[in-house]
Amino acid sequence: MPAQLSAVFRRLGGAIRDFTVAQRTVAIIGVAVLALGTAALTMWATQPSYTPLYSGLSGSDANTIVEQLRTDGVSYQLSDGGATILVPEADVYDERLKAAAAGLPSASTGGYSLLDNMGVTASEFQQSVTYKRALEGELASTIEAMKGVQTASVRLAIPEATVFTEETADPTASVFVATQNGVSLNADQVQAIVHLTSASIDGMAPTDVAVIDASGVVLSAVGVGATGSAGQQAGDYEERVRSSVQAMLDKVVGTGNATVVVAADVSTEAAQRVEESFTAPEGTPALNEAVTTESYSGSGGTAAGVLGADTAATGDAATDGTFTSEDTTRNNAINKVTETRTIPAGAINRQTVSVAVNADVADGLNVGNITSLVSSAAGIDVARGDAVTVEVVSFNAAGADAAQAALAEAAAAEAAERNAGILRVGLIVAGTVVAFVLGLIVYARRSRRQSRESIELSELVQAQSSLDPPTVPFALQQPMAPLVIDPMPTRAYALPDGDQRLADIDALALRDPQSTAEMLRGLMDDRHPA
Repeated sequence: MPAQLSAVFRRLGGAIRDFTVAQRTVAIIGVAVLALGTAALTMWATQPSYTPLYSGLSGSDANTIVEQLRTDGVSYQLSDGGATILVPEADVYDERLKAAAAGLPSASTGGYSLLDNMGVTASEFQQSVTYKRALEGELASTIEAMKGVQTASVRLAIPEATVFTEETADPTASVFVATQNGVSLNADQVQAIVHLTSASIDGMAPTDVAVIDASGVVLSAVGVGATGSAGQQAGDYEERVRSSVQAMLDKVVGTGNATVVVAADVSTEAAQRVEESFTAPEGTPALNEAVTTESYSGSGGTAAGVLGADTAATGDAATDGTFTSEDTTRNNAINKVTETRTIPAGAINRQTVSVAVNADVADGLNVGNITSLVSSAAGIDVARGDAVTVEVVSFNAAGADAAQAALAEAAAAEAAERNAGILRVGLIVAGTVVAFVLGLIVYARRSRRQSRESIELSELVQAQSSLDPPTVPFALQQPMAPLVIDPMPTRAYALPDGDQRLADIDALALRDPQSTAEMLRGLMDDRHPA
Protein backbone atom coordinates (compact mmCIF):
# COMPACT_ATOMS: atom_id res chain seq x y z
CA MET A 1 0.00 0.00 0.00
CA PRO A 2 1.43 3.46 -0.83
CA ALA A 3 2.82 5.46 2.05
CA GLN A 4 0.43 8.39 1.45
CA LEU A 5 -2.63 6.10 1.58
CA SER A 6 -1.31 4.41 4.68
CA ALA A 7 -0.80 7.75 6.32
CA VAL A 8 -4.38 8.77 5.45
CA PHE A 9 -5.80 5.59 7.00
CA ARG A 10 -3.60 6.04 10.06
CA ARG A 11 -4.80 9.59 10.55
CA LEU A 12 -8.40 8.49 10.05
CA GLY A 13 -8.01 5.70 12.61
CA GLY A 14 -6.38 8.08 15.05
CA ALA A 15 -9.22 10.58 14.60
CA ILE A 16 -11.80 7.88 15.26
CA ARG A 17 -9.94 6.71 18.35
CA ASP A 18 -9.95 10.26 19.68
CA PHE A 19 -13.76 10.52 19.38
CA THR A 20 -15.73 10.87 22.56
CA VAL A 21 -18.59 8.54 23.40
CA ALA A 22 -21.19 11.03 22.12
CA GLN A 23 -19.27 11.58 18.89
CA ARG A 24 -18.94 7.87 18.31
CA THR A 25 -22.69 7.38 18.96
CA VAL A 26 -23.59 10.10 16.45
CA ALA A 27 -21.19 8.64 13.91
CA ILE A 28 -22.60 5.13 14.34
CA ILE A 29 -26.20 6.41 13.99
CA GLY A 30 -25.27 8.37 10.88
CA VAL A 31 -23.60 5.35 9.29
CA ALA A 32 -26.58 3.14 10.17
CA VAL A 33 -29.07 5.63 8.71
CA LEU A 34 -26.97 5.95 5.58
CA ALA A 35 -26.75 2.17 5.24
CA LEU A 36 -30.50 1.69 5.78
CA GLY A 37 -31.34 4.46 3.30
CA THR A 38 -29.03 2.95 0.73
CA ALA A 39 -30.54 -0.50 1.24
CA ALA A 40 -34.10 0.84 1.00
CA LEU A 41 -33.29 2.81 -2.13
CA THR A 42 -31.66 -0.22 -3.67
CA MET A 43 -34.63 -2.45 -2.84
CA TRP A 44 -37.09 0.11 -4.24
CA ALA A 45 -35.06 0.54 -7.43
CA THR A 46 -34.71 -3.19 -7.97
CA GLN A 47 -38.34 -4.08 -7.10
CA PRO A 48 -40.20 -5.30 -10.20
CA SER A 49 -43.37 -3.67 -11.50
CA TYR A 50 -46.44 -5.83 -10.78
CA THR A 51 -49.38 -6.15 -13.16
CA PRO A 52 -52.64 -8.13 -12.82
CA LEU A 53 -52.41 -11.72 -14.00
CA TYR A 54 -56.10 -12.52 -13.44
CA SER A 55 -58.91 -10.67 -11.66
CA GLY A 56 -62.32 -11.77 -10.42
CA LEU A 57 -61.09 -15.27 -9.61
CA SER A 58 -62.94 -17.74 -7.44
CA GLY A 59 -61.25 -19.19 -4.37
CA SER A 60 -60.40 -22.54 -5.99
CA ASP A 61 -58.95 -20.98 -9.15
CA ALA A 62 -56.92 -18.45 -7.15
CA ASN A 63 -55.47 -21.24 -4.99
CA THR A 64 -54.52 -23.34 -8.03
CA ILE A 65 -52.85 -20.41 -9.79
CA VAL A 66 -50.95 -19.45 -6.63
CA GLU A 67 -49.66 -23.01 -6.31
CA GLN A 68 -48.49 -22.83 -9.92
CA LEU A 69 -46.68 -19.54 -9.25
CA ARG A 70 -44.97 -21.03 -6.19
CA THR A 71 -43.84 -24.02 -8.23
CA ASP A 72 -42.42 -21.74 -10.91
CA GLY A 73 -40.72 -19.55 -8.31
CA VAL A 74 -42.55 -16.40 -9.43
CA SER A 75 -43.28 -13.72 -6.84
CA TYR A 76 -46.89 -12.60 -6.60
CA GLN A 77 -49.21 -10.27 -4.74
CA LEU A 78 -52.92 -10.65 -3.87
CA SER A 79 -55.53 -7.90 -3.86
CA ASP A 80 -59.33 -7.54 -3.78
CA GLY A 81 -59.57 -10.18 -1.10
CA GLY A 82 -57.60 -12.71 -3.15
CA ALA A 83 -59.72 -12.30 -6.28
CA THR A 84 -56.90 -10.51 -8.16
CA ILE A 85 -53.37 -11.88 -8.54
CA LEU A 86 -50.49 -9.59 -9.53
CA VAL A 87 -47.16 -10.83 -10.86
CA PRO A 88 -44.04 -9.10 -12.23
CA GLU A 89 -44.69 -7.59 -15.64
CA ALA A 90 -41.95 -9.68 -17.22
CA ASP A 91 -43.66 -12.95 -16.20
CA VAL A 92 -47.32 -12.15 -16.88
CA TYR A 93 -47.53 -13.56 -20.42
CA ASP A 94 -45.63 -16.76 -19.64
CA GLU A 95 -47.81 -17.44 -16.61
CA ARG A 96 -50.99 -16.78 -18.56
CA LEU A 97 -49.96 -19.28 -21.20
CA LYS A 98 -49.13 -21.89 -18.53
CA ALA A 99 -52.47 -21.27 -16.77
CA ALA A 100 -54.36 -21.56 -20.06
CA ALA A 101 -52.58 -24.85 -20.84
CA ALA A 102 -53.70 -26.15 -17.44
CA GLY A 103 -57.31 -25.07 -18.09
CA LEU A 104 -57.25 -22.17 -15.66
CA PRO A 105 -59.26 -20.30 -14.68
CA SER A 106 -61.82 -23.07 -14.73
CA ALA A 107 -64.68 -21.35 -12.88
CA SER A 108 -67.39 -20.16 -15.23
CA THR A 109 -71.00 -19.07 -15.04
CA GLY A 110 -71.87 -21.52 -17.80
CA GLY A 111 -73.74 -19.61 -20.45
CA TYR A 112 -74.59 -21.14 -23.78
CA SER A 113 -71.59 -23.46 -23.43
CA LEU A 114 -73.84 -25.66 -21.27
CA LEU A 115 -75.83 -26.52 -24.37
CA ASP A 116 -72.70 -27.93 -26.04
CA ASN A 117 -72.43 -30.64 -23.39
CA MET A 118 -76.05 -31.75 -23.63
CA GLY A 119 -76.53 -35.28 -24.87
CA VAL A 120 -79.10 -36.56 -27.31
CA THR A 121 -80.81 -38.56 -24.56
CA ALA A 122 -81.62 -35.50 -22.44
CA SER A 123 -85.24 -35.26 -21.38
CA GLU A 124 -87.46 -32.29 -22.02
CA PHE A 125 -87.11 -31.23 -18.39
CA GLN A 126 -83.31 -31.34 -18.59
CA GLN A 127 -83.36 -29.31 -21.79
CA SER A 128 -85.62 -26.69 -20.23
CA VAL A 129 -83.52 -26.39 -17.09
CA THR A 130 -80.26 -26.28 -19.03
CA TYR A 131 -81.60 -23.60 -21.35
CA LYS A 132 -82.66 -21.49 -18.37
CA ARG A 133 -79.23 -21.94 -16.76
CA ALA A 134 -77.60 -20.88 -20.01
CA LEU A 135 -79.67 -17.69 -20.08
CA GLU A 136 -78.84 -16.97 -16.44
CA GLY A 137 -75.13 -17.48 -17.06
CA GLU A 138 -75.07 -15.23 -20.11
CA LEU A 139 -76.94 -12.47 -18.29
CA ALA A 140 -74.66 -12.75 -15.24
CA SER A 141 -71.47 -12.55 -17.33
CA THR A 142 -72.85 -9.54 -19.20
CA ILE A 143 -73.75 -7.72 -15.97
CA GLU A 144 -70.30 -8.49 -14.51
CA ALA A 145 -68.77 -6.64 -17.46
CA MET A 146 -70.25 -3.39 -16.14
CA LYS A 147 -67.93 -0.96 -14.40
CA GLY A 148 -67.90 -1.43 -10.63
CA VAL A 149 -69.61 -4.84 -10.62
CA GLN A 150 -67.51 -7.62 -9.15
CA THR A 151 -69.90 -10.57 -9.27
CA ALA A 152 -73.49 -11.03 -10.43
CA SER A 153 -76.03 -13.82 -10.19
CA VAL A 154 -79.30 -14.04 -12.13
CA ARG A 155 -82.29 -16.27 -11.34
CA LEU A 156 -85.15 -16.53 -13.84
CA ALA A 157 -88.71 -17.62 -13.11
CA ILE A 158 -90.23 -18.49 -16.48
CA PRO A 159 -93.74 -20.03 -16.30
CA GLU A 160 -94.42 -23.08 -18.38
CA ALA A 161 -96.60 -22.68 -21.46
CA THR A 162 -99.85 -24.63 -21.22
CA VAL A 163 -103.10 -24.77 -23.18
CA PHE A 164 -105.28 -25.37 -20.13
CA THR A 165 -105.20 -21.80 -18.88
CA GLU A 166 -106.48 -18.73 -20.65
CA GLU A 167 -103.98 -16.34 -19.07
CA THR A 168 -100.33 -17.05 -18.21
CA ALA A 169 -98.19 -15.33 -15.58
CA ASP A 170 -95.44 -12.98 -16.66
CA PRO A 171 -91.83 -14.16 -16.26
CA THR A 172 -89.78 -12.53 -13.49
CA ALA A 173 -86.08 -12.24 -12.74
CA SER A 174 -83.97 -11.70 -9.63
CA VAL A 175 -80.51 -10.17 -10.00
CA PHE A 176 -77.95 -10.21 -7.19
CA VAL A 177 -75.07 -7.77 -7.64
CA ALA A 178 -71.89 -7.50 -5.55
CA THR A 179 -69.91 -4.36 -6.27
CA GLN A 180 -66.23 -3.66 -5.74
CA ASN A 181 -64.99 -2.10 -2.49
CA GLY A 182 -66.10 1.49 -2.17
CA VAL A 183 -68.33 1.36 -5.29
CA SER A 184 -72.10 1.78 -5.31
CA LEU A 185 -74.42 1.51 -8.29
CA ASN A 186 -76.15 4.69 -9.40
CA ALA A 187 -79.67 4.94 -10.78
CA ASP A 188 -78.51 4.76 -14.39
CA GLN A 189 -76.63 1.52 -13.79
CA VAL A 190 -79.62 -0.04 -12.02
CA GLN A 191 -81.84 0.99 -14.94
CA ALA A 192 -79.34 -0.57 -17.33
CA ILE A 193 -79.39 -3.89 -15.42
CA VAL A 194 -83.19 -3.89 -15.31
CA HIS A 195 -83.67 -3.17 -19.01
CA LEU A 196 -80.89 -5.57 -20.04
CA THR A 197 -82.53 -8.39 -18.11
CA SER A 198 -86.11 -7.65 -19.17
CA ALA A 199 -85.19 -7.26 -22.84
CA SER A 200 -83.42 -10.63 -22.84
CA ILE A 201 -86.51 -12.63 -21.84
CA ASP A 202 -89.62 -12.79 -24.00
CA GLY A 203 -92.66 -11.26 -22.30
CA MET A 204 -90.74 -9.76 -19.37
CA ALA A 205 -91.37 -6.13 -18.45
CA PRO A 206 -88.89 -3.85 -16.60
CA THR A 207 -91.20 -3.96 -13.60
CA ASP A 208 -90.72 -7.74 -13.43
CA VAL A 209 -87.03 -7.48 -12.49
CA ALA A 210 -85.75 -7.28 -8.91
CA VAL A 211 -82.19 -6.07 -8.24
CA ILE A 212 -80.55 -6.54 -4.83
CA ASP A 213 -77.00 -5.55 -3.85
CA ALA A 214 -74.63 -7.28 -1.44
CA SER A 215 -75.80 -5.10 1.48
CA GLY A 216 -79.36 -6.34 1.09
CA VAL A 217 -80.65 -3.05 -0.31
CA VAL A 218 -83.46 -3.44 -2.86
CA LEU A 219 -82.48 -1.37 -5.88
CA SER A 220 -85.44 -2.47 -7.99
CA ALA A 221 -88.58 -4.25 -6.85
CA VAL A 222 -91.02 -6.37 -8.83
CA GLY A 223 -94.13 -4.36 -9.68
CA VAL A 224 -92.43 -1.11 -8.73
CA GLY A 225 -89.48 -0.74 -11.03
CA ALA A 226 -85.94 0.46 -10.66
CA THR A 227 -86.94 3.45 -8.57
CA GLY A 228 -87.25 1.25 -5.49
CA SER A 229 -90.04 0.88 -2.95
CA ALA A 230 -92.82 3.36 -2.33
CA GLY A 231 -90.98 4.77 0.70
CA GLN A 232 -87.88 5.36 -1.35
CA GLN A 233 -89.93 6.97 -4.08
CA ALA A 234 -91.62 9.27 -1.58
CA GLY A 235 -88.27 10.24 -0.05
CA ASP A 236 -86.72 10.92 -3.45
CA TYR A 237 -89.71 13.00 -4.52
CA GLU A 238 -89.76 15.03 -1.31
CA GLU A 239 -86.03 15.68 -1.48
CA ARG A 240 -86.23 16.74 -5.13
CA VAL A 241 -89.10 19.19 -4.47
CA ARG A 242 -87.50 20.52 -1.28
CA SER A 243 -84.18 21.16 -3.06
CA SER A 244 -85.92 23.05 -5.84
CA VAL A 245 -87.93 25.27 -3.48
CA GLN A 246 -84.98 25.81 -1.13
CA ALA A 247 -82.70 26.87 -3.98
CA MET A 248 -85.30 29.42 -5.11
CA LEU A 249 -85.83 30.84 -1.61
CA ASP A 250 -82.08 31.14 -1.01
CA LYS A 251 -81.95 33.48 -4.00
CA VAL A 252 -84.92 35.50 -2.76
CA VAL A 253 -84.45 35.82 1.02
CA GLY A 254 -80.83 34.77 1.35
CA THR A 255 -79.12 31.61 2.47
CA GLY A 256 -80.26 30.38 5.88
CA ASN A 257 -83.28 32.69 6.09
CA ALA A 258 -85.88 30.14 4.96
CA THR A 259 -86.55 26.47 5.59
CA VAL A 260 -88.72 24.11 3.55
CA VAL A 261 -90.48 20.87 4.48
CA VAL A 262 -92.29 18.72 1.89
CA ALA A 263 -94.66 15.88 2.78
CA ALA A 264 -95.90 13.66 -0.05
CA ASP A 265 -98.58 10.98 0.08
CA VAL A 266 -97.40 8.29 -2.35
CA SER A 267 -99.59 5.45 -3.53
CA THR A 268 -98.30 1.97 -2.78
CA GLU A 269 -100.74 0.19 -5.11
CA ALA A 270 -99.78 -1.11 -8.54
CA ALA A 271 -102.47 -1.96 -11.10
CA GLN A 272 -103.00 -2.82 -14.75
CA ARG A 273 -105.82 -1.21 -16.73
CA VAL A 274 -107.18 -2.34 -20.13
CA GLU A 275 -109.43 0.01 -22.15
CA GLU A 276 -111.16 -0.54 -25.49
CA SER A 277 -112.68 2.30 -27.52
CA PHE A 278 -114.71 2.16 -30.77
CA THR A 279 -115.12 5.00 -33.30
CA ALA A 280 -116.92 5.14 -36.66
CA PRO A 281 -114.91 6.75 -39.43
CA GLU A 282 -116.74 9.44 -41.35
CA GLY A 283 -117.07 9.28 -45.16
CA THR A 284 -115.96 5.67 -45.34
CA PRO A 285 -118.15 3.31 -47.40
CA ALA A 286 -119.72 0.29 -45.75
CA LEU A 287 -117.83 -2.95 -45.80
CA ASN A 288 -120.91 -4.83 -47.12
CA GLU A 289 -124.57 -4.04 -47.60
CA ALA A 290 -127.62 -6.29 -48.19
CA VAL A 291 -131.11 -5.08 -49.15
CA THR A 292 -134.21 -7.39 -48.99
CA THR A 293 -137.48 -6.26 -50.65
CA GLU A 294 -140.87 -7.97 -50.28
CA SER A 295 -144.08 -6.96 -52.11
CA TYR A 296 -147.65 -8.35 -52.22
CA SER A 297 -150.48 -7.50 -54.62
CA GLY A 298 -154.12 -8.43 -54.02
CA SER A 299 -157.69 -7.39 -54.85
CA GLY A 300 -159.27 -5.67 -51.94
CA GLY A 301 -159.44 -6.74 -48.35
CA THR A 302 -157.08 -6.03 -45.63
CA ALA A 303 -153.43 -6.83 -45.93
CA ALA A 304 -152.25 -9.64 -43.79
CA GLY A 305 -150.36 -8.71 -40.66
CA VAL A 306 -149.45 -9.88 -37.23
CA LEU A 307 -152.37 -10.27 -34.89
CA GLY A 308 -152.06 -8.84 -31.44
CA ALA A 309 -153.58 -9.93 -28.18
CA ASP A 310 -156.95 -8.79 -29.27
CA THR A 311 -156.54 -10.63 -32.56
CA ALA A 312 -156.62 -7.36 -34.39
CA ALA A 313 -154.61 -7.04 -37.56
CA THR A 314 -151.44 -4.98 -37.08
CA GLY A 315 -150.53 -4.68 -40.74
CA ASP A 316 -150.98 -1.64 -42.85
CA ALA A 317 -154.31 -1.45 -44.49
CA ALA A 318 -154.62 -0.74 -48.18
CA THR A 319 -157.64 -0.29 -50.27
CA ASP A 320 -156.18 -2.30 -53.12
CA GLY A 321 -154.62 -5.10 -51.01
CA THR A 322 -150.97 -4.25 -51.98
CA PHE A 323 -148.10 -4.81 -49.37
CA THR A 324 -144.41 -3.75 -49.79
CA SER A 325 -141.51 -4.40 -47.31
CA GLU A 326 -137.79 -3.53 -47.62
CA ASP A 327 -134.96 -4.69 -45.21
CA THR A 328 -131.41 -3.25 -45.43
CA THR A 329 -128.37 -4.74 -43.65
CA ARG A 330 -125.18 -2.63 -43.70
CA ASN A 331 -121.77 -3.49 -42.04
CA ASN A 332 -119.79 -0.27 -41.47
CA ALA A 333 -116.04 -0.04 -40.71
CA ILE A 334 -115.34 0.57 -37.03
CA ASN A 335 -112.03 1.74 -35.44
CA LYS A 336 -111.18 -0.29 -32.37
CA VAL A 337 -108.43 0.82 -29.93
CA THR A 338 -107.30 -1.49 -27.12
CA GLU A 339 -105.05 0.20 -24.52
CA THR A 340 -103.28 -1.72 -21.79
CA ARG A 341 -101.84 0.51 -19.10
CA THR A 342 -99.67 -0.56 -16.15
CA ILE A 343 -99.99 1.81 -13.19
CA PRO A 344 -96.92 1.35 -10.98
CA ALA A 345 -96.73 2.26 -7.34
CA GLY A 346 -95.43 5.69 -6.49
CA ALA A 347 -98.17 7.94 -7.83
CA ILE A 348 -98.59 11.17 -5.84
CA ASN A 349 -101.96 11.33 -4.12
CA ARG A 350 -101.36 14.59 -2.30
CA GLN A 351 -98.50 16.80 -1.17
CA THR A 352 -98.06 19.68 1.23
CA VAL A 353 -95.27 22.26 1.34
CA SER A 354 -94.46 24.22 4.48
CA VAL A 355 -92.17 27.26 4.31
CA ALA A 356 -90.86 29.29 7.25
CA VAL A 357 -89.24 32.68 6.52
CA ASN A 358 -87.05 34.51 9.02
CA ALA A 359 -88.81 37.59 10.37
CA ASP A 360 -85.56 39.57 10.45
CA VAL A 361 -85.43 39.62 6.64
CA ALA A 362 -89.16 39.61 5.99
CA ASP A 363 -89.47 43.39 5.78
CA GLY A 364 -90.60 44.33 2.30
CA LEU A 365 -91.45 40.75 1.31
CA ASN A 366 -94.86 39.90 -0.04
CA VAL A 367 -96.06 36.62 1.42
CA GLY A 368 -98.49 36.17 -1.44
CA ASN A 369 -95.72 36.40 -4.00
CA ILE A 370 -93.62 33.91 -2.02
CA THR A 371 -96.59 31.53 -1.90
CA SER A 372 -97.09 31.76 -5.67
CA LEU A 373 -93.41 31.10 -6.31
CA VAL A 374 -93.42 28.08 -3.99
CA SER A 375 -96.58 26.70 -5.60
CA SER A 376 -95.08 26.93 -9.06
CA ALA A 377 -91.74 25.47 -8.02
CA ALA A 378 -93.32 22.54 -6.16
CA GLY A 379 -95.94 21.74 -8.84
CA ILE A 380 -98.92 22.24 -6.56
CA ASP A 381 -102.19 20.80 -7.89
CA VAL A 382 -105.14 22.35 -6.05
CA ALA A 383 -107.63 19.89 -7.57
CA ARG A 384 -105.59 17.04 -6.12
CA GLY A 385 -105.73 18.61 -2.66
CA ASP A 386 -102.18 19.99 -2.48
CA ALA A 387 -101.53 22.81 -0.02
CA VAL A 388 -98.81 25.44 0.52
CA THR A 389 -98.21 27.23 3.81
CA VAL A 390 -95.84 30.21 4.11
CA GLU A 391 -95.30 31.76 7.54
CA VAL A 392 -93.01 34.54 8.75
CA VAL A 393 -91.51 33.57 12.09
CA SER A 394 -88.52 34.50 14.22
CA PHE A 395 -85.68 32.06 13.90
CA ASN A 396 -83.92 30.76 16.99
CA ALA A 397 -80.28 31.74 16.61
CA ALA A 398 -79.09 29.71 19.60
CA GLY A 399 -78.74 26.56 17.55
CA ALA A 400 -77.00 28.43 14.76
CA ASP A 401 -74.60 30.06 17.21
CA ALA A 402 -73.88 26.71 18.83
CA ALA A 403 -73.34 25.12 15.43
CA GLN A 404 -71.07 28.00 14.43
CA ALA A 405 -69.13 27.63 17.66
CA ALA A 406 -68.86 23.87 17.13
CA LEU A 407 -67.62 24.42 13.59
CA ALA A 408 -65.10 26.99 14.82
CA GLU A 409 -63.95 24.61 17.56
CA ALA A 410 -63.61 21.76 15.07
CA ALA A 411 -61.67 24.02 12.70
CA ALA A 412 -59.41 25.12 15.57
CA ALA A 413 -58.83 21.52 16.65
CA GLU A 414 -58.03 20.56 13.08
CA ALA A 415 -55.65 23.50 12.74
CA ALA A 416 -54.00 22.61 16.09
CA GLU A 417 -53.57 19.01 15.00
CA ARG A 418 -52.15 20.14 11.69
CA ASN A 419 -49.76 22.54 13.45
CA ALA A 420 -48.76 19.78 15.88
CA GLY A 421 -47.96 17.53 12.95
CA ILE A 422 -45.93 20.28 11.32
CA LEU A 423 -44.17 20.91 14.65
CA ARG A 424 -43.32 17.22 15.04
CA VAL A 425 -41.89 17.08 11.56
CA GLY A 426 -40.03 20.33 12.20
CA LEU A 427 -38.57 18.99 15.45
CA ILE A 428 -37.44 15.80 13.73
CA VAL A 429 -35.87 17.75 10.89
CA ALA A 430 -34.34 20.26 13.33
CA GLY A 431 -32.91 17.45 15.45
CA THR A 432 -31.42 15.83 12.39
CA VAL A 433 -29.98 19.13 11.20
CA VAL A 434 -28.61 19.97 14.66
CA ALA A 435 -26.96 16.55 14.93
CA PHE A 436 -25.47 16.98 11.46
CA VAL A 437 -24.23 20.50 12.29
CA LEU A 438 -22.73 19.33 15.57
CA GLY A 439 -20.93 16.59 13.70
CA LEU A 440 -19.61 19.13 11.24
CA ILE A 441 -18.50 21.40 14.08
CA VAL A 442 -16.70 18.55 15.83
CA TYR A 443 -15.10 17.52 12.57
CA ALA A 444 -14.08 21.11 11.83
CA ARG A 445 -12.53 21.55 15.27
CA ARG A 446 -10.55 18.37 14.91
CA SER A 447 -9.46 19.44 11.46
CA ARG A 448 -8.28 22.80 12.84
CA ARG A 449 -6.45 21.06 15.67
CA GLN A 450 -4.77 18.74 13.23
CA SER A 451 -3.86 21.75 11.13
CA ARG A 452 -2.33 23.47 14.18
CA GLU A 453 -0.41 20.32 15.06
CA SER A 454 0.81 20.13 11.48
CA ILE A 455 2.00 23.71 11.75
CA GLU A 456 3.72 22.94 15.05
CA LEU A 457 5.25 19.79 13.63
CA SER A 458 6.51 21.79 10.71
CA GLU A 459 9.26 22.92 13.04
CA LEU A 460 10.65 19.43 12.65
CA VAL A 461 11.07 20.08 8.98
CA GLN A 462 13.36 22.96 9.84
CA ALA A 463 15.40 20.54 11.93
CA GLN A 464 15.56 18.06 9.09
CA SER A 465 19.05 19.20 8.15
CA SER A 466 20.38 18.01 11.49
CA LEU A 467 19.06 14.57 10.74
CA ASP A 468 20.62 14.33 7.29
CA PRO A 469 22.95 11.38 6.81
CA PRO A 470 26.73 12.08 6.73
CA THR A 471 28.30 12.85 3.40
CA VAL A 472 31.21 10.49 4.03
CA PRO A 473 30.05 6.87 4.18
CA PHE A 474 31.26 4.79 7.05
CA ALA A 475 30.57 1.25 8.13
CA LEU A 476 28.34 0.50 11.07
CA GLN A 477 29.63 -1.96 13.58
CA GLN A 478 26.13 -3.19 14.42
CA PRO A 479 22.63 -2.66 13.11
CA MET A 480 20.90 0.48 14.28
CA ALA A 481 18.46 -0.21 17.04
CA PRO A 482 14.86 0.91 16.41
CA LEU A 483 13.90 4.31 17.70
CA VAL A 484 11.96 4.02 20.94
CA ILE A 485 10.23 7.05 22.39
CA ASP A 486 8.79 6.99 25.84
CA PRO A 487 5.07 7.77 25.38
CA MET A 488 4.92 9.30 28.86
CA PRO A 489 8.23 11.11 29.48
CA THR A 490 8.79 12.35 32.96
CA ARG A 491 11.81 14.60 32.44
CA ALA A 492 13.59 16.58 29.75
CA TYR A 493 17.05 15.65 28.60
CA ALA A 494 19.85 18.13 28.95
CA LEU A 495 20.95 19.63 25.66
CA PRO A 496 24.00 21.59 24.73
CA ASP A 497 23.72 25.30 24.94
CA GLY A 498 22.79 27.10 21.78
CA ASP A 499 20.91 24.25 20.11
CA GLN A 500 17.49 25.91 20.10
CA ARG A 501 16.05 23.61 17.45
CA LEU A 502 16.77 20.52 19.48
CA ALA A 503 15.15 22.19 22.48
CA ASP A 504 12.04 22.87 20.44
CA ILE A 505 11.93 19.28 19.27
CA ASP A 506 12.28 18.10 22.85
CA ALA A 507 9.46 20.39 23.98
CA LEU A 508 7.27 19.18 21.14
CA ALA A 509 8.02 15.58 22.06
CA LEU A 510 7.02 16.27 25.64
CA ARG A 511 3.78 17.95 24.57
CA ASP A 512 2.65 15.41 21.95
CA PRO A 513 4.89 12.35 21.87
CA GLN A 514 2.62 10.33 19.56
CA SER A 515 2.53 12.94 16.78
CA THR A 516 6.30 13.47 17.17
CA ALA A 517 6.94 9.74 16.77
CA GLU A 518 4.73 9.64 13.66
CA MET A 519 6.62 12.58 12.15
CA LEU A 520 10.01 11.03 12.91
CA ARG A 521 8.92 7.74 11.35
CA GLY A 522 7.76 9.58 8.25
CA LEU A 523 11.09 11.42 8.00
CA MET A 524 13.07 8.21 8.43
CA ASP A 525 10.93 6.47 5.77
CA ASP A 526 11.61 9.33 3.37
CA ARG A 527 15.35 9.31 4.02
CA HIS A 528 15.68 5.52 3.90
CA PRO A 529 13.53 4.15 1.05
CA ALA A 530 12.93 0.44 0.97
